[in-house]
Amino acid sequence: MAQQEETAQAQEHHTTTVEQGRFCFARCSCGWRGPARRARSLARTDAEGHPQR
Repeated sequence: MAQQEETAQAQEHHTTTVEQGRFCFARCSCGWRGPARRARSLARTDAEGHPQR
């Protein structure tokens, strides 16, 4: 039972936005990284749409 809970937690996507110089991009705990954006709002939109893909 505990193993099933660990597997479910490992499959969850935790996204954040990261700034590098003038650019911002979305990053996920699964290893996914969104494209570099100049607008933070676009990076946030990328992050919100990632788990649905």
